[in-house]
Amino acid sequence: MQQIINFLIKNKNGLLYVFLLLIALGFTVQANSYHQSKFLNSSSWLTGNIYQTSTNISTYFSLQKENNTLLEENKRLRNLLFNKNIVAPDSIKTDSSSTYNIVTANVIKNSYSLSKNYITINAGKNQNIKEDMGVITSNGILGIVDHTSNNFSLVQSILNTKSTINAKLKNEAYFGSLTWDTKDFNTAQLTDIPRLVKLKIGDTVVTGASSSIFPKDIPIGVIKNYSLKKSENVYHINISLFQDMANIKNVYIIKNKDIVEIKELEKKIK
Repeated sequence: MQQIINFLIKNKNGLLYVFLLLIALGFTVQANSYHQSKFLNSSSWLTGNIYQTSTNISTYFSLQKENNTLLEENKRLRNLLFNKNIVAPDSIKTDSSSTYNIVTANVIKNSYSLSKNYITINAGKNQNIKEDMGVITSNGILGIVDHTSNNFSLVQSILNTKSTINAKLKNEAYFGSLTWDTKDFNTAQLTDIPRLVKLKIGDTVVTGASSSIFPKDIPIGVIKNYSLKKSENVYHINISLFQDMANIKNVYIIKNKDIVEIKELEKKIK
């Protein structure tokens, strides 16, 4: 308290000047409409900038919350799309007739430069994630769950020489297999497409209907180039992937409720 008193005594002249200056400015503004207008504009500009700065800061720190909200909204929309079920979004979670359910997760580790690449996500057994569930992004297909722990899962990337996924040309009925030759992390290969099919660069490739893991028509990429030797009956097709495999943050895990029954039926054939 004594320090405050000493400060006021020491700077009394300067403080008195500032006090009188403020009083003079106040009288001037009140007595003149022009000055009132300028003062209001200035105060509005200052207040607006303060609020804008405050909003920018709060928005920055709420990005994760907004991102999670968008993920949940996309999850509901994808449930509608995969199940072709036109119902209110809030009822999807309890709709027992749906074939597919969606779980969201984040990528915590991603490899794309090896011959056998895996992606680690922060969802596992505690989130009912199991092996052989499909994983996609907002841009396209990503891979298949290979191993799980309580809270994490390893996804076998489509950039893996062991990966073989049923795929097709969007506007054709012919199916093939999506594989990877390890040469380029943004380019995969579509095999087993017969030579009688008319291909065009830029044609879209999607997931096929012969998979119990992925719903059909999930985007994969477009034809980058292709070749066909006279002695061969199938094309060599390079696919430019929609998803940038070096930049993956959020993913969707697809649960097929019928997969257990399908696998049990397929065992009888084997």
